[in-house]
Amino acid sequence: MWNRMKFCGLVLVCVIGLTDQSQAQRKRVVVNGTDCTQIKTRLPQATSGVYVIQPAGVKYPFKVYCEMLVDGGWTVFQRRTGPEVLFDKKWNQYKQGFGNLKKDHWLGLKHIYALTKGRKKNSTLRVDLWDFEGGTAFAEYSDFRLGNEGEAYKLHIGAYRGNAGDAIRGTYAGIDQNGFGFSTSDKDNDGCSPCIFGDIAQNDCSFSNGGGWWFSKCGSADLNGDWHPAGNNIFWSSGIHWKTWKGPAPYSAKASRMMIRSV
Repeated sequence: MWNRMKFCGLVLVCVIGLTDQSQAQRKRVVVNGTDCTQIKTRLPQATSGVYVIQPAGVKYPFKVYCEMLVDGGWTVFQRRTGPEVLFDKKWNQYKQGFGNLKKDHWLGLKHIYALTKGRKKNSTLRVDLWDFEGGTAFAEYSDFRLGNEGEAYKLHIGAYRGNAGDAIRGTYAGIDQNGFGFSTSDKDNDGCSPCIFGDIAQNDCSFSNGGGWWFSKCGSADLNGDWHPAGNNIFWSSGIHWKTWKGPAPYSAKASRMMIRSV
């Protein structure tokens, strides 16, 4: 009986030891920087990969994928390369994030907000696009930031530069997505009540275009729609669209990437 009690006591001590060790390990998470730009500045030899960051004012650190390029470190918050990760998600999933950081993923609206908030924060948004014919294009926007969740993570962008065209502000007047909140199939902020396209009335851009986005009367940009393979990627209302780049028929891109660099 004594031996049995002694054994139980030893097991209990071991379990407590493991629990304490686990808590200690969580506390000893190494934070590499406030964002990928700071990491690259501090460590010019840093290579692309997953890092742990903790932006100012954020209680808990989180992991991101950093693209370490010649012009600095970029924090990736969206990547599309194929059909493996479905982007037709609800509000909470877009808020929290989903996918594999090393592959296709959405970092999460709350994390993008954390990376851009603050009056003194100045960030550049970069959009990279690839088509099925071997072509590439990019768009960059200065002064990128999101509003808080109460503002539906409203999109704010500044000046455009690039060769993909300014699809966020639209191919024609009245569909500027700058200043609009994020929409998903269960939280509509697209300004349609309804929107009229020819003889079609549209109430919910997220439902028809696929995925969550900063829709404004649907608009010309949506990189979170359904992924379509080569040969079946044209004429879809849903898709990876940047309509100032490919057209006039709706063209769903092969791949896209969105990332932020602090200035």
